[in-house]
Amino acid sequence: MSDLSSERDAWSMANCSIARTLEIVGTRAALLIMREAFFGTRRFDDFAKRVGIGEPAAAARLKELTAAGLLERVPYQEPGQRTRHAYQLTEKGRDFLPVLVALRQWGDTWATDEQGPPVVVRHKGCGAEVHAALRCTDRHDVHFEDSFVDAGPGLVRIDPDSP
Repeated sequence: MSDLSSERDAWSMANCSIARTLEIVGTRAALLIMREAFFGTRRFDDFAKRVGIGEPAAAARLKELTAAGLLERVPYQEPGQRTRHAYQLTEKGRDFLPVLVALRQWGDTWATDEQGPPVVVRHKGCGAEVHAALRCTDRHDVHFEDSFVDAGPGLVRIDPDSP
């Protein structure tokens, strides 16, 4: 086991997964659209209204999230109306749920008012609250002080001799 923190100045963050994720969902509107998609929102007008953004901003964020593969457009038609499109989560989008749960959980602890959280996510099977938790691949609970940063296969090291 090596701890790369002592070598931090030799890392390039050109391949940073966090930065790449923020390029996709790094706006308030994008995160709130993803929240709404998990809450079951599907129609364009509902996304704009529930997120509290204008139609141009909603169209841009939905287009970006669709292009990134988190949402997909699916046709629907109400009786007597023209065909329209709704949005639904893809597998890639559904895999984003732990991120939103972690953000909500942090907000419930550190950013909510005295009334408490506005929503609680529950497990359908037993009704218990759903929480994000850190676990290693051997299924041990991990806390901040129990972890360290190690080299991954995509770590790019900076050549100290280059300008």
